[in-house]
Amino acid sequence: MNGDLVPDDLWARLAPLLPRHRERRHRHAGRHRIADRIALAGMLYVLRTGVAWRDVPRQMVGCSGVTAWRRLRDWTEAGIWPRLRAALLAELRGAGLLEMDNCAIDGSHVRGPSPVDRGRPGSKHHLIVDQFGTPLAVSLTGGNRHDVTQLIPLLDAVSRIRGQRGRHRPKWLFADRGYDFDKYRRPLRGRGITPKIARRGAPHGFDLGKIRWAVERGFAWLDQLRRLRIRYEIRADPHEGLLQLACSIICLRRLRTAF
Repeated sequence: MNGDLVPDDLWARLAPLLPRHRERRHRHAGRHRIADRIALAGMLYVLRTGVAWRDVPRQMVGCSGVTAWRRLRDWTEAGIWPRLRAALLAELRGAGLLEMDNCAIDGSHVRGPSPVDRGRPGSKHHLIVDQFGTPLAVSLTGGNRHDVTQLIPLLDAVSRIRGQRGRHRPKWLFADRGYDFDKYRRPLRGRGITPKIARRGAPHGFDLGKIRWAVERGFAWLDQLRRLRIRYEIRADPHEGLLQLACSIICLRRLRTAF
C-alpha cells in the first residue's frame, strides 16, 4: 500500500472507532481479511481521483475497489463517519478554531442519476458550516427536494460538540431567499437561533454575503474531492459515506493548518 494515501493523523483518529471484526477460524478459514487501513486507502483513492470502484489499482492501493466499497458500506451502516467528524470538531473547538455564533446553510446540486426522480436527474448536498466554513452537518437528497426541507434536519444533526464550554447550536443562522418561509423561522427561534434569512423580493441587506461566503467555501472544499462532483451510485449510502468522510478530511486539514 502507498503510505501517502492514508495520513497517520487520520488513521490515529479513525482506528479506535472501527468495529471489531470476527477472528478467523482455525479450520476452513478462507481468505485473509484485508486490513482496515488498506481498505481506507481504497476509499481515499476513489474520493480524491474520482475513478470508478472497479478501476482502483490493486497494486498501488493494496486491495480491490469492491473490497473498499464493501468496507465503506459497512462503516457507513455502523455510523463511523459522524463519530469521526464529532471527534475532530471537538478538537477544533478545544483549540479555539470553531466559531458557532455565526453559521450558514445552503444546498448544492450534484450531477448524476437520481434514484427518486428520473424526470429530474441529479442529487443535492445540503451543508451547514460555522463562520470559517467548517462543516458541522451534511446530508444527501434527491435533486427534487427543496433546500428548506433540510433546514431542521441539518440543525438537529449538529451534535453536541465537546471542548470548550459554549453553544452547541448556532446563535445566528444565515441563509438565502430559498429558505424564506415563516413556518421554518418559528422552529429556529424555538431553538434559540436567530434566523438571518433574506426576504424574497426585498433588496439585499444586513450584510448577508459577509457570512454566507463561508458555506460556499465549504462546498468548494468538497468539490476538491473529485468523486463528489458527480454522483454515480444509485444507492445513497456509499455516496453519503464518502460525503461524510470528506467533511472529516476538511476538519483535519483545518487542524493541520492551525499548528
